[in-house]
Amino acid sequence: MSSGSGQLLCRRRGPCSSPAPPPTPAVCFTPAVPAAPSLSPFLCHCLVPGCTEMLLRTDATHAQIQFADQKQEFNKRPTKIGRRSLSRSISQSSTDSYSSAASYTDSSDDETSPRDKQQKNSKGSSDFCVKNIKQAEFGRREIEIAEQEMPALMALRKRAQGEKPLAGAKIVGCTHITAQTAVLMETLGALGAQCRWAACNIYSTLNEVAAALAESGFPVFAWKGESEDDFWWCIDRCVNVEGWQPNMILDDGGDLTHWIYKKYPNMFKKIKGIVEESVTGVHRLYQLSKAGKLCVPAMNVNDSVTKQKFDNLYCCRESILDGLKRTTDMMFGGKQVVVCGYGEVGKGCCAALKAMGSIVYVTEIDPICALQACMDGFRLVKLNEVIRQVDIVITCTGNKNVVTREHLDRMKNSCIVCNMGHSNTEIDVASLRTPELTWERVRSQVDHVIWPDGKRVVLLAEGRLLNLSCSTVPTFVLSITATTQALALIELYNAPEGRYKQDVYLLPKKMDEYVASLHLPTFDAHLTELTDEQAKYLGLNKNGPFKPNYYRYAPFSY
Repeated sequence: MSSGSGQLLCRRRGPCSSPAPPPTPAVCFTPAVPAAPSLSPFLCHCLVPGCTEMLLRTDATHAQIQFADQKQEFNKRPTKIGRRSLSRSISQSSTDSYSSAASYTDSSDDETSPRDKQQKNSKGSSDFCVKNIKQAEFGRREIEIAEQEMPALMALRKRAQGEKPLAGAKIVGCTHITAQTAVLMETLGALGAQCRWAACNIYSTLNEVAAALAESGFPVFAWKGESEDDFWWCIDRCVNVEGWQPNMILDDGGDLTHWIYKKYPNMFKKIKGIVEESVTGVHRLYQLSKAGKLCVPAMNVNDSVTKQKFDNLYCCRESILDGLKRTTDMMFGGKQVVVCGYGEVGKGCCAALKAMGSIVYVTEIDPICALQACMDGFRLVKLNEVIRQVDIVITCTGNKNVVTREHLDRMKNSCIVCNMGHSNTEIDVASLRTPELTWERVRSQVDHVIWPDGKRVVLLAEGRLLNLSCSTVPTFVLSITATTQALALIELYNAPEGRYKQDVYLLPKKMDEYVASLHLPTFDAHLTELTDEQAKYLGLNKNGPFKPNYYRYAPFSY
């Protein structure tokens, strides 16, 4: 992402000092990548026939016992939890959270910057920086709920009690800090890794979950409503630690990787690999690789089948409605909506809105995605053609300045503008911070931008990710992505020297299939097994992989 001045544009706001990479296309294609070599011994052992079923059968019994214990323990806890906000409409600031523990504390300490607080967990450690460590109990309850919807990670955690495939790994992470991320972090810890974590988005952190992680001994540096300076300070606190050198990176958006390249390039001498889950971060990695500056192997999780076809599509299909409903209380039937971009995220948004009775338009630069939109029943337009009439504008492109000040000036009164793509660059929010326009905060993450003639545009989350800033996302879908990330970390960490070069790799197809198979028992689903004769006829191994790397799993049209 770059600004017109040739500077690297931060994912939240403002330019960074390093030179900008060339602009990236709105629709991502998967470049040719080296074929993945054979997998590490742990993963090979995971992928043996019958392993999935056996693993989940033993885990199901364990989960039932664990859930009963948790339920009994939950009933022992005090019911008085402090004063609760009665209405979202009277939220006071954008740092309010919609999560269940958002208003559990009455302490005036919450007005103090976390960086100015002296906090310790029950073990006496102060190696963290969160909003309020006293919220840990409520965060723990949210993590326990998430565990019930993340079967694959819990299965890996159960199995890892003896094998510890990440023993010795020191993972520094920069992702959204939610209950689902907490389950991933605690699973990585059970696999033997040490972790330090910061948030990749200044508004997506659940404060009570961050507190629960800090209470459990994880060095977490994040809170909802960070400033730009806070954001980079938190990343630096994760990386720049005396006596602790990271050897693995888990990134979402590339900011952590960029920071280490910029401030601590010598650290890459000991880093074994990078796992990146977002289209923005993947673009950055390919740019580094093309320029010959990528000095460690990197795993492109974003373009794995399990990420593209499940997280990007199904997660956004549900969370777009949740985010819009929580912030605006609107009815979708009959509303005119324009969705900018018809990739997997755009497809999910369009399907959800169409199912609710909205009239949906699509803008797209890629003729193939454009043809898909047309054949799915959406009218393909240029944004200028419909900007005066639509009720909602949603960006899903991964690009910058998709909605410009000119578009915003032409919108009708009370048009809702939001972003489901990445960062805060898709909507030109900076152009709205001028003296002639008035900003009025009406709810948490909801601003009215008022023009001199009285026209109002409703801006959600200041142009940042709607679903992660204003609502929650389906835990089960995130279980698929988190399991993919965990397996990618295991593979890169255990790979012998020379297996992976200084390049960007796609997840091996066999690993994608394994992640999917771990989630099937949740639906009481039973796979058909090939006979020897059938496998020979198709030229396949009976245990997979069942599709070549170039195979495209077409989405179902709604």
